[in-house]
Formats: sequence, structure tokens, C-alpha cells
Amino acid sequence: MSRLLIGIFLSLLSVSGTAREIDKERSIYRNVVITEEDKLRCMRFETRRKKITNQACIDLRDPERLVFEYAHGVMAGYAINPQPKRILIIGLGGGVLSKVLHQLSPQAEIVSVEIDPVVVNLAKKHFGYEENEKVKTVVKDGRVFVKRALLKKEKFDWIMLDAFNGDYIPEHLMTKEFLAEVKGLLSDNGVLTANTFSNSRLYDFESVTYQKVFGKLHIFQAPTKGNRVIFACNCSSFESFPDAPKELQSKVSRYQVDLKKVWGLISDTVDWNTESEILTDQYSPANLLKRLD
Repeated sequence: MSRLLIGIFLSLLSVSGTAREIDKERSIYRNVVITEEDKLRCMRFETRRKKITNQACIDLRDPERLVFEYAHGVMAGYAINPQPKRILIIGLGGGVLSKVLHQLSPQAEIVSVEIDPVVVNLAKKHFGYEENEKVKTVVKDGRVFVKRALLKKEKFDWIMLDAFNGDYIPEHLMTKEFLAEVKGLLSDNGVLTANTFSNSRLYDFESVTYQKVFGKLHIFQAPTKGNRVIFACNCSSFESFPDAPKELQSKVSRYQVDLKKVWGLISDTVDWNTESEILTDQYSPANLLKRLD
């Protein structure tokens, strides 16, 4: 998937060669590097394809500020389910979203699933990620966790898909079968948010796959990066996106989130080719890209 998109670097904070490396650990999946530059501390994945991308960043001058624009968009999920009791995050990164959601919803149980124990260790060491009776981490492949949670008949009010392997979203977390399993974990009126990319060569195929499983979609498009956040809901109707709760802006201001701006970037416009093929476990993204090349 090395030629997936030119926007992959645009969608994450630009990676400079002048960043100072302050920590580095090798896992069975990749090298995980912690850097600092211009008061930004970032987690990077180094892959065999030599791509170096920021997976998480915090501003050392203002640690509460949400650095990535897509994370601002994620906050709109509170309009769909204002008081989630159980939240599932697939992909930990620096644990930034988990930390913010715990502050906003201290009553909620938050389960972050991360395949790489090195990522978990560095998130705790450098990004202030902490576990407690409400915030839990499961070191496991996201799809394996979802399958087992289904067998146990677990339900979540909010599920976030935010897993990346350094090149793109892992293939087995993009298919119709996986998304159907995720949908099976959503409670009534449960919300799905998925961080993906608008410049990907898989844009049309990803979009029709989400549409096939969830039906109506709303999209937050980050204004200056290549990220987009897909919103779906296990609701009786999701034709219009709910208005922002009045009290939400005061809660998210500490993270420098402007909800008026966020809502202005949410649309239900279908801007993808609806005739594109659906991604399945048999018809994988890798096979598709080989055909496109």
C-alpha cells in the first residue's frame, strides 16, 4: 500500500528532519519514535517503506490543546450521544482522545484497544496517558477484540476507529465484514466515528463500504489536512446531523475546539462514486490497488 495517497503526509502533521528524537523503541510491528520540535511532542511510526508520520502530538506549551484537526471533528459525536456510558477506541496512539473523553465524560467506561504494547508504554511515558477504573487498555488486535466482544454480547455507546500502521489503516479494519461486526457492538443510538482520509486512492471504495453497512453518513472534512471523520449512527433516523448541545462549547473550549467551525465542516454530501466496489475480506484493499496500478 506504499502508493496509497499523496495526502497521507498532508493528513498528519508534516514531518521535518529537524525534530529532536527523545525516545525510540522497537516493536515487532515497527519503530516507534518520540520527537520534539517547536514545543510539539509527537509519536511517529517508522515503517519498512521508510514513511515517517506523526500519529499523535501534544503542545508542550498547552498540553490540553487538541493538535490534530480531526480530533476537533470527533467532538461532534457528543451531539449524537451526549452521555455515553461505554466508549470503545480502536487504536491508541498517544492516548490523547481517551484522555479528553475521560475528562468530558468521567462517568463513562473507556476501553482503548491497541495491538502494539510499545505504543501503550510510550503513550504513558510521554503523553500523560493513564489507566484507572474507568479508563482501560487492551493490548490486542482490534478485529480480534471486536469479534470476542460480540460473542460476549457487549455494547458500546460510542465506537471510534482510529487505527493506523504507519502506512494506512490496517486492511482487515476496512472491510464490510469488520464494519458489520463493529455495528453489532453499537447500542441503540450508538455513534460511530472513523478517522480516515479524503485524499486516499481508496476514498470511493471506503465510502461505499461504510455506506453499505451503516446507511446514512455525515462527514467532517478537516480544513487544512487530508483527514475526514465519518459519522454513522445506530439510530432509527440519521438524515440530519443534530445541533451542537449548548453546554458542549464551554466544555471543549479548554481544548481550543470551535464547535461553530466544526459544524460548518460537517456535510452529508455524497461525493464518492457509489458504483465503486465494496471492500471485503476476500476483495482486500491490497488486491484492489494492484488492479488500479
